[in-house]
Amino acid sequence: MGNFESPRLAAGQTVLILGGDGFCGWPTALRFSSMGAQVVILDNGARRETDRNLGVASLTPIQSLHDRVEAWTAVEGSVIRTHNVDLAENYAGLLRVLLETRPDIIIHFAEQRSAPYSMRSSEGARYTVDNNIRATHNLLAALVETRLDPHLMHLGTIGVYGYATAGLQLPEGYLKVKALGADGREVGKEILYPGQPDSLYHMTKMLDQHLFEFYARYHGVRITDLHQGVVWGTQTAETCRDLRLVNRFDHDAIYGTVTNRFILQALEGRPLTVYGSGSQTRGFIHIEDMLTCLTLAAATPTKRGERVRILNQIAETSSINALAGRISRITGAEVVHLDNPRREPEGNEFEVDNGTFHDLGFVAHRFDEILETEIAQLGELLGLDGTGPRSSVA
Repeated sequence: MGNFESPRLAAGQTVLILGGDGFCGWPTALRFSSMGAQVVILDNGARRETDRNLGVASLTPIQSLHDRVEAWTAVEGSVIRTHNVDLAENYAGLLRVLLETRPDIIIHFAEQRSAPYSMRSSEGARYTVDNNIRATHNLLAALVETRLDPHLMHLGTIGVYGYATAGLQLPEGYLKVKALGADGREVGKEILYPGQPDSLYHMTKMLDQHLFEFYARYHGVRITDLHQGVVWGTQTAETCRDLRLVNRFDHDAIYGTVTNRFILQALEGRPLTVYGSGSQTRGFIHIEDMLTCLTLAAATPTKRGERVRILNQIAETSSINALAGRISRITGAEVVHLDNPRREPEGNEFEVDNGTFHDLGFVAHRFDEILETEIAQLGELLGLDGTGPRSSVA
């Protein structure tokens, strides 16, 4: 999938990855390490604990974080250091890690990332809000207290805009508006886009961006907020190098994204279950493209005193029906519609401006180019060929 040469980082840069044991965080750690960065992971194991509490597990057999980094050292010869710190609860531990590592770049993944989890119960709602907002604010407060000046990159979500039809192309974070002043003069402003999140998870990401705006304006913190679409795909160039490095594959109804669910159903010889009409339109990006965008953003940091840079990190938009149709044509799987268990807009328009990454030279991999290869590779990894079920995944 190498249609783009990743930009180079400055020699010897230290990259601190918060939530570096997760689905996006782990391949990010390997990618930056392979580029010559000194990578440090801060992760408290919360994602693995959530699996245990839900009674689910990654379909790929992921190793412990300790074994993962040991395997990477054996394969690559590079050391990734780790710290077990709860970003939302252990502020003193966070200060210690920051002062010890003095990072040039911080990549913040350390938030509860599932919209269904945030809406399934009061416990899930409270945990999502408490963890995500406290984690982000602790980080910002710690950067001010330590007087460090890293480039903070945050993985947000395209869902901050809301999925109801907006009637316009969604901008990269900011909206130009005009209003009448007290004397009748027309006044132009550029404001954060007033989104309407469709879950508490998406709401926390919108609250994050308001915290970012304040800390950039008031304290000069350098921030890039990446509004990312649904990530699909599992393996990357680095995680493929050894089975001990394999990335996680979530397939349950809480953490498994729609693309993963459809692919697994097809590989198990079961129908693809489309929720509701299937006319919901979403933004998508392959995991390799996510890594390319992260390296591009890291190589073009914001300057102190600049406002938060907001980039829409998607490759394409697609309706759920169109996605199911693509997988059905490749695999022969039947498509069935179920009552939608989620409250979400259907039949929505979803046009998104992602021009900044294209201006930086990014060329995305689209479903029609790589979906068939992805299905075949995942089937080989999981030992599935579409002839029958291997698990009791719903």
